[in-house]
Amino acid sequence: MNTHLSILSEVKAGNYKVLARALTLVENSIKPAESILKELDSNINIPVLGITGPPGAGKSTLVNAITQHFVAKGKRIAILAIDPTSPFNFGSLLGDRIRMANQFNNPNVYIRSLATRGALGGISAKTIEMVDVLKASNFDLIIVETVGVGQSEVEIAGLADKSIVVLVPESGDEVQNIKSGLMEIADCFVINKADREGADTFANNLKKIVHQGIKTIPILKTIADKNSGIDELCAWIAKPQKTDNDRKAFLFAEKAWKLIQHKRMQDIDKKKLREKIQAALKNDGFNVYRFADSFGEG
Repeated sequence: MNTHLSILSEVKAGNYKVLARALTLVENSIKPAESILKELDSNINIPVLGITGPPGAGKSTLVNAITQHFVAKGKRIAILAIDPTSPFNFGSLLGDRIRMANQFNNPNVYIRSLATRGALGGISAKTIEMVDVLKASNFDLIIVETVGVGQSEVEIAGLADKSIVVLVPESGDEVQNIKSGLMEIADCFVINKADREGADTFANNLKKIVHQGIKTIPILKTIADKNSGIDELCAWIAKPQKTDNDRKAFLFAEKAWKLIQHKRMQDIDKKKLREKIQAALKNDGFNVYRFADSFGEG
């Protein structure tokens, strides 16, 4: 039996050890990663829930509470936590995972961290590939948690069946920006830490903005560390999502776009790019557009 096929059959059977290995192969583009991806079934309907929002909104605590709720009902949950990698120190902020410590020993929960390697908004081609590998296993729900840093969360829409944007009462100023990017992708707004001052005012302001949009977006209040509002949120998550063919085509086009982009950029070495730029800057009349145009040729 081909290695990639035996890996996939173990992944399907819910062998977490082999799943971890498959994800590592795919994350680092090590053989037989490409064969594994090409044998995946794209029609598997395991729901993918995207959770995004600014740092400090309590996303990890919320993910923890959601996970506990579903695990108590006998569901199997996979969590892919995306950590933005600093382009300067290449270190990844994996500390958030410590908050999920009580889930690590649960046989029905699988947690994996992924450094984004500089992809804006945290959704890289690698994220798409790793979610698809998780879909090949025996989970009931896959949660992708990413740090929102402005407009770029829109990218999560190409990955998740449902997207939750987590905000806190102090996110007041950010509400001004919500109109632009987040409105398009949020299927649900969660105001976490709703026991803080100003939560009701914030919820009302958000409702006014949301009602100007085309679709009705629920706004739910939670206090994740006290498990408050979690049942209502999980009831919304569990509701089957109607995916029409147009949306399906849109999602696959977004995925394909990312994957094609990644493949075409693979040979571009950033370090070499910087070295060539440094050399080129010594010449008078440097023009970045001319440089970019000729870079691919040599």
